[in-house]
Amino acid sequence: MATRTQKFKTFVSEPMGDKDVTTVDGINDELGLKLAAKGFDKAYILLGQFLLLKKDHAVFQRWLKGAYGASPSQAQRCASCLTDWCYAFL
Repeated sequence: MATRTQKFKTFVSEPMGDKDVTTVDGINDELGLKLAAKGFDKAYILLGQFLLLKKDHAVFQRWLKGAYGASPSQAQRCASCLTDWCYAFL
């Protein structure tokens, strides 16, 4: 089982609302700036992309790595965070 960071636990424990994209586990400030520059400035917008990709971890991770230069670890943590948030709130 993967280790869950405090950032992960905090994000998954409450509604997303209007949170910044950097509140998603795996998205640091540098990656957040790259995402925001292309319109993914809020967590719910990133979630929308995740849902458009049918919650497919592999496809979402490839998109995040290919389009924004996320590391494999960042992409995996982000996908897991969004998946667990979906289980809790959708």
